Amino acid sequence: MIKRFSNKLLLAFSGVLLLAYGVIYACGADFYADWYHQSNSSFTPEAFVDESYAPLFLSGDIFYGIGFDNQHNSRFNDEITNDWETYLKGKMKAETVKYFLIDKSEKAVDELADYYRTKKENPSSAKWKAVIDLKNPKVVAFLKFLNLAKKVETASVIDRSWEYEAAEAVGFSDKVTIASIENEYATAKDVFMKNRYWFQLMKAYFYNGNQQKAFDFFEKTASLVQKNTLYYRALGYCAGMHYKNKEYALSNYMYSIIFDKCPQMRVVAAYSFHPQEEKDWNESLAFAKTNQEKAALWAIHGYYGDESNAIAKIVELDPGSKHLDYLLTRLINHQENEVNDATYLYGKVQKGQDAKVAMAQALELVKKIAALKSTSKPYLWSIALGYLHTLNGNYKEADAVFESVASQLPKTELAKSQLRLLQFVNNLYKIKVINHVTEKTILKDLRWLYNEVPEHKIENFRFYSATNASKSYLSKLYKAQGMDVMAELFLADVNFYDDAHKLKAMKAFLSKENKTEIEKIAVGVYGIKLAEIYGFEAVKATYANKISEAIQLMGQSDSIQFSVFLGNPFNGNIKDCHDCEHAAYQKRKFTQMEFLSIVKEMQDKLGKNEDVYNNSLLLGNAFYNISHFGNARVFYESNIAGYGSSPYDFRTPIKKMIVNSELPRMYYKKAFEAAATREQKAKCVYLLAKCDRNDFYNKMFYFNESGYYDRYRSNVNFLAWNGFRILQKEYKNTAYYKEVILECGFFDSYVKAL
Repeated sequence: MIKRFSNKLLLAFSGVLLLAYGVIYACGADFYADWYHQSNSSFTPEAFVDESYAPLFLSGDIFYGIGFDNQHNSRFNDEITNDWETYLKGKMKAETVKYFLIDKSEKAVDELADYYRTKKENPSSAKWKAVIDLKNPKVVAFLKFLNLAKKVETASVIDRSWEYEAAEAVGFSDKVTIASIENEYATAKDVFMKNRYWFQLMKAYFYNGNQQKAFDFFEKTASLVQKNTLYYRALGYCAGMHYKNKEYALSNYMYSIIFDKCPQMRVVAAYSFHPQEEKDWNESLAFAKTNQEKAALWAIHGYYGDESNAIAKIVELDPGSKHLDYLLTRLINHQENEVNDATYLYGKVQKGQDAKVAMAQALELVKKIAALKSTSKPYLWSIALGYLHTLNGNYKEADAVFESVASQLPKTELAKSQLRLLQFVNNLYKIKVINHVTEKTILKDLRWLYNEVPEHKIENFRFYSATNASKSYLSKLYKAQGMDVMAELFLADVNFYDDAHKLKAMKAFLSKENKTEIEKIAVGVYGIKLAEIYGFEAVKATYANKISEAIQLMGQSDSIQFSVFLGNPFNGNIKDCHDCEHAAYQKRKFTQMEFLSIVKEMQDKLGKNEDVYNNSLLLGNAFYNISHFGNARVFYESNIAGYGSSPYDFRTPIKKMIVNSELPRMYYKKAFEAAATREQKAKCVYLLAKCDRNDFYNKMFYFNESGYYDRYRSNVNFLAWNGFRILQKEYKNTAYYKEVILECGFFDSYVKAL
């Protein structure tokens, strides 16, 4: 039963139909919506369905691939140009024909019309007579036609690129032009020209607002007119007028004819098709004179609603209908959406009993129709049946269907790849235990899917879902069998490297030379290299103040050790400003290995009590800057540790590591104890206060799970840290104290509050 049509894809018409009385434009497709559908699908409609149906493929947007239909002024440009080129038979070059038809040629056309009328030269006639034969009868006919047609275009072509609401019609009240077109139509002997003037007269009546005259003219002449694109465009005007008159049943019937007979207008017809009630729908069906016409009505109806029901109805009426193809792809893509990613490769449905029933019903419907062999593309129904068997866990049945259909498919790379992908997915589903035997059944296809397909770039081919889902499935199989390294290679676990045993196992695996074929494939798709693991270990050793170990590990990190710090990691500034310090002049740049080597050198000197103040201060700065609060976050960021401008961007073990101020505090205390002047002591006191501030942030924000947002809205941004009190009480006569007052808003606020 048909309920009241909500037509979620239609905008408000405001009493004016899109096709007939206005144009709706938008800025383009929602590429994310279509990308989502593509990346969660393994069934590619473009492999089997005519491109005229492409906008009607399943989409999260208005139309697949294009969003809103914004081709109202350009849809027929190529066809019109080709038609006139054929008529002119080489009397004009293609680019000249295009210029007069499509480009801004109004002034030239008007002046050439004046030239023909007055026989007097003007700038345009002088220009174009050197390019084309202005006396050639076909050229004359073409340019005279254009002079009238472009006047009608002032009403029919509307440039409103950014308007989302239905545009009001621009009336055409030029009676002289209408009379001229009537005369040309009545007297035209050439069939081509008569057809062109017929359509221009239909447009002129339509935009003149004389609906009855337009209706009468169409009814009187329709049987005499060739059923070409111009005819169906005129029929679209009639359908729009019927819609405006609230004659919905007749309007929708006409749109179904356009949908069926004019591929260029399928998007327009589908968009404009708009039954209001079940009564309108039944009346539209009653208007249909043949089973083919009824099938066309169901073809559009299926776009807005239940594909299964529409498919069943069309098969009863016209099993060879070409419209079945696109409806089948929508049905299959809908079934894919019913399958949850987490259980996708087990052939299980996640969304409850209703979804299971729907999938079973879809399978039975497609199975029944595939057996008939009476559709226009039996191979499409067979390959769809095989895939539905896979989704329902019937792997043997899927095998048999795929094997039988292989020789029937179109000889295109896309169709061939589609079958191979579905066979791979089916073969993968069969595997319940991963071993050398089961691995061999998928090795070749894994190499193809992971390496060859991305490099070859087969247009429209939907392989991302199978790629990602296969990695997930293989990871789960390996995980279930206790093979943590292989599980990690196929699907990375963000916490994997926080386990020292797993980290060691991964290093050993990546270091071994004689890897099996499946292991080579796994390493190829894994996003982390052995050098990155060594780099990650070096970073952890650094934060543990094991610098000799860090240097040894960093030396095995390949190019990572040569990564350059963006700021000077040994500077200790009053104000923490990550970007400012990067932008500041730096006499010398430091690589990560150089940084560690200098830290080790200073620690060695400190161990010998050499220049204790300066070495301690610089070490404090070094460890401070490689924390989240310093200028050298690049030191700890990696594919393993993560990336981000906030501690919240990192998992807990990494977050604890990068916000810890114990090492800088330890070295700043050593510097304070060795300080020889009040200026030196003042500096150490303030730097220690920064460490206290960081601890406050950690407790207040980064490791406080309750009241997160309330705390961020809190006015309490700082405390009277001990360093602030000491600096104000004991060192306010120092030059450094004055610098702090100028640069540190917190300290300035503290002092003013005293």
